[in-house]
Amino acid sequence: MTNNNAHIIDLRSDTVTKPTAAMRQAMTEAEVGDDVYGEDPSVNQLEALVAQMLGKEAAVFVSSGTMGNLTAVLAHCGRGDEMILGDKSHIYRSEQGGSAGLGGVHSMTIRNQADGTLDLHEIAANIRGDNEHYPVTKLICIENTQNSCGGTVLPVDYMDAIGDLAHDNGLQLHVDGARLWNAAVALGVSPARLVRNSDSVSVCLSKGLAAPVGSVVVGDAPFIQRVRRMRKVVGGGLRQAGVLAAAGIVAVNDMVERLTDDHANAKRLAEGLAQLDGIAIDPAATETNLVFFELTRDDMTPADLVNGLAAQGVKLNASGGRRLRAVLNYHVTAEDIDRVLVAFRTALQAGAQLNGKKVVAYG
Repeated sequence: MTNNNAHIIDLRSDTVTKPTAAMRQAMTEAEVGDDVYGEDPSVNQLEALVAQMLGKEAAVFVSSGTMGNLTAVLAHCGRGDEMILGDKSHIYRSEQGGSAGLGGVHSMTIRNQADGTLDLHEIAANIRGDNEHYPVTKLICIENTQNSCGGTVLPVDYMDAIGDLAHDNGLQLHVDGARLWNAAVALGVSPARLVRNSDSVSVCLSKGLAAPVGSVVVGDAPFIQRVRRMRKVVGGGLRQAGVLAAAGIVAVNDMVERLTDDHANAKRLAEGLAQLDGIAIDPAATETNLVFFELTRDDMTPADLVNGLAAQGVKLNASGGRRLRAVLNYHVTAEDIDRVLVAFRTALQAGAQLNGKKVVAYG
């Protein structure tokens, strides 16, 4: 039974972080106005700041990464148009088919390789020609870091090359950069350099950067104006949103460089898990703050392991099959990793005595 007074270590996602003291203070003092009229100074400041950081002309604040991706796709594509994206991409797997359901945008999926990339030759082979039987290909979408491929980082030369491929074929490139900040820190480059050849980017403030709410979409000014229209039609028009944007300003100013701590803790956890019987993991595959591993014990289900860890104050998600994911975040310290590994040993030793059946969804 969990001790309610014990420190809970939450590894389910980096979305579980709570705002810092500086964020709470900024939210309290935020200057606000009506953002639908473009009159919220804190929102305007955040948008200008993120646009500058990503090397783009303009930006728009939205409530979530899913809304950011959806409004970007709707701004790029009309009904019946097609986008090319990975079969393990968040847009395709975890956003309820919103681009199709709300925008009539068709998806052509390409297999994500182990490193998260899409094969450029395979993309080129699936760009539709001028044929009345086919939808019109308008957009390529990639994800950096690539969540379902283990938080892998797509390098600068690949980002440049896929942008060239898109533009050489008259297409646009959208980057789902929910964890782009992690990719930039891991590569030691600026976020602007990483997405220099991209037409639009959605970045999340409420994952590793620990803001309570929000994402930002960037691109050129005409595109961002279309995104604002799409934001309105999906119900995302915001009023006095400066109380949220203020936390986002603190997040992008103060919380990016500390992501190296999460990466180091993820590597430490991966190396510790590799020493445990019943766990299969290649620590070298852990590049950022996401740690994926397989449960190999025949006498346990992933739900058993999740429940066994929960009994010791460690929260974790099963992610399908016998695969599990741990996500390092602002609230998890290097010392916490030692406690997590002890909890794993205890839960694995308990074996089949635990009989939980619930597998938790993740995002």
